[in-house]
Amino acid sequence: MTQQIEIPSPSTTTIEAGYNRTNDLRKRRRLGETVIQTLLFLAGGISILTTVGIVYELSKESVHFLSQVSLIEFFTHAKWNPQLGNFGILPLLNATLMTSTTAMLVALPMGLSIAIYLSEYATPKASSILKPILEVLAGIPTVVYGYFALTFMTPLLRSVLGKDVVEIYNTASAGIVIGILIIPMVSSMSEDALSAVPRALREASYGLGATKLETAIKVVLPAAISGIVAAFIVAISRAIGETMIVAIAAGAGPNLTFNPFLPAETMTGHIVRISGGDLSYNSIDYNSIFAIGLFLFFITLSLNIISQRVVRRFREVYE
Repeated sequence: MTQQIEIPSPSTTTIEAGYNRTNDLRKRRRLGETVIQTLLFLAGGISILTTVGIVYELSKESVHFLSQVSLIEFFTHAKWNPQLGNFGILPLLNATLMTSTTAMLVALPMGLSIAIYLSEYATPKASSILKPILEVLAGIPTVVYGYFALTFMTPLLRSVLGKDVVEIYNTASAGIVIGILIIPMVSSMSEDALSAVPRALREASYGLGATKLETAIKVVLPAAISGIVAAFIVAISRAIGETMIVAIAAGAGPNLTFNPFLPAETMTGHIVRISGGDLSYNSIDYNSIFAIGLFLFFITLSLNIISQRVVRRFREVYE
């Protein structure tokens, strides 16, 4: 005779008690998570406050300068010498753009070529050798790059083009070395963008008979264009803000010239030169440093805004 065993079903009260305990666990605040969240919030807040503080100090001192100099004179006059009452920033801006343009002509094609090689061609062994070399290149102090431009790049240009063509201090050698400096930045960020392209796009291209170069240029590169453009704009910002190389190799003294083989002083180089002198506080020379710094800030801010818009406009989303 088979004996039947009855299993008592849980009561409604028991089920509700278990449900309430589960809810209590979910709502319980964990001290460790709260501390981590607070620290992360403080880190973000400190960075924002630091940026606001920098802008505030630049603006505060620039107001004193702009109260004595009109914006029209500041942006249109072609001579800069605060001690003699000349406040045209065009010579400094022109030299900055010349060095930055030269740097981009060096860094963008070379950095992108390195990124394509690392992403599409390099074996794991070759990549493990090349990447550390690029990291070492990025870790060299910029003051060393400055003396490299002055003692190696300038004599090289003078030996090739002639000593009567290339001056000892010139924007060309400074721009070339700045380009070498930012090659690791361009290659690293561009490689990340290329590596993010799905493998399926490459395989589809190979399946249609495309070569590796055709796949890299016509498929992978357009798919990663937003990240590559962002890398280029960040590199341009880095080139514009470079200080020690131009202070050592580009020359001292504002000079409005379009000849890259002549000396000319950039905005950052000018700040370094006159800030190291004997400037009295709240003088027009002193306040001009902050006006130039604020102008540089707005240039880099504009570039960052353009970068974000380009990324949003051309960003590819893959599932």
